[in-house]
Amino acid sequence: MTATNRIRNEIEAAIAATIRDGILRTLAVAGLAGVALIHVLDAPGTFQEQPWKGWLYVGLIGGCLSTAAALVARSDTRAWAASILLPAGAMIGFVVSRTVGLPGGADDIGNWTEPLGLASLFVEGSLVTVGSAVLAARAAEVRVRTPARSWIQAVAR
Repeated sequence: MTATNRIRNEIEAAIAATIRDGILRTLAVAGLAGVALIHVLDAPGTFQEQPWKGWLYVGLIGGCLSTAAALVARSDTRAWAASILLPAGAMIGFVVSRTVGLPGGADDIGNWTEPLGLASLFVEGSLVTVGSAVLAARAAEVRVRTPARSWIQAVAR
């Protein structure tokens, strides 16, 4: 392989990685906006029934929008982690509310077919999947680039 071909291949790989990152960030931003919108739509009734749960919605909405803004700016590992943790927390809350129930919310037990809840689970599950794939790929890339001893020392710091 000539030096020119090697450079061309490196440039093509860098362009492909940039495009892939842009697509994944766009998906995550759209998903985070979707989670925020779903909870904005559900918030008025929630505030009337369980104000504490409504405030959790406000926190989730703010967290999703902040994380989306961070991902628009750059592909930050902390933002990707937040794009997993925020929707995972909402999914856990949904499952708990439908199984054992939340304080003051026993009327949701067994209510698995609520359309807004199902849409939320779909979007949140998609976000967890995309974010996990991105972080797993980054972890694999670090392991490939860094010898084992140096990697262990870096983690230990």
